[in-house]
Amino acid sequence: MSKSPLHKLSELGQSVWIDSLSREMMDSGELERLIEEDAVVGVTTNPSIFQKALDSDSYDDEMRELMDAESDDKEVFFKLAVTDVKRACDILRPVWDDGNGRDGWVSLEVEPDIASDTDATKREAARLSEMVDRPNVFIKIPATEPGLQAIEDSIADGIPINVTLIFSLERYKKVAEAYIKGLERLVEGGGDPSRLASVASFFVSRVDTEADKRLDDVEGGKDLQGKLAIANARLAYQAYKEIFSGDRWQKLEDAGASKQRCLWASTSTKNDAYRDVLYVEELIGADTVNTMPVDTVKAFQDHGEVEETIEKDVDGARELLDELEQAGVDYDDVVRVLEEEGVQKFADSFNELLDGVAKKRDALVAA
Repeated sequence: MSKSPLHKLSELGQSVWIDSLSREMMDSGELERLIEEDAVVGVTTNPSIFQKALDSDSYDDEMRELMDAESDDKEVFFKLAVTDVKRACDILRPVWDDGNGRDGWVSLEVEPDIASDTDATKREAARLSEMVDRPNVFIKIPATEPGLQAIEDSIADGIPINVTLIFSLERYKKVAEAYIKGLERLVEGGGDPSRLASVASFFVSRVDTEADKRLDDVEGGKDLQGKLAIANARLAYQAYKEIFSGDRWQKLEDAGASKQRCLWASTSTKNDAYRDVLYVEELIGADTVNTMPVDTVKAFQDHGEVEETIEKDVDGARELLDELEQAGVDYDDVVRVLEEEGVQKFADSFNELLDGVAKKRDALVAA
């Protein structure tokens, strides 16, 4: 039997995760099918994903029980989400065990409204980790400036972290430094880093969306469209290779620490003019993760082409940044706007989710 494109991709060292989770997906056996047939070895979640999931009646019985003891819609949501995350962690636990913690992770995000509050983020990360109480849960913390210290502190406390909402190469370097500092503190305190992990999640397609918009009004800009996102990720991978090498890292690795892999998120194309598997095919490489919507999983299985591409034309990626600057597109401003919008979009989604919880609560009371 021939191997599927995603199984071939996995053989090159890239892990396939999906960016959605619902109770129906687990009840139907779809998650197990994705693991068995599509090489899926991880799951990430966010508020908008749970908002869609709550539209079903799968949560009604548990919500009725929670309503008797809990009046805070935010806490109702987190308890519902934790139930799903625990179950997904258990489904993926054999993957986690077999790979010694490389994959088999399920991610749960802290409340987006606290992205600018270091202490609140740190407390929430610890609380959610304790609520799920599974060794293969990642707590997602946004890579804002205030989030960096919360990331370091959480790693030092032994909490696995998925650092999300990364756009900037400079911010990525600070994220990796926070991870390393956290590991050093953990080891110095007598902790064991061998079962601790982290990923650094770059949002890919949004970079092209913002850059392409700015290039619309630039003479010759069309020739530069659809290129920054891939170049940005390829340069991040070069930084990853440099950061996780040398004496400082080797000391941690000798103690059992694992590298913080780059994760390519937001990998569905937002522009119909681009190939629907563009952000998978062009970012294939060892020791990376690509977290995909289920539709992208299906598309790649159908017509994805597999070859190592993450280190393809790195010089061209660097030159592209210069070309964009010459065209009047400010890279630093692009990534700044994307981070600000990203935090706001997450916060808006979370608030919409809480509105949805309140409406479902009202509907169940009226029923």
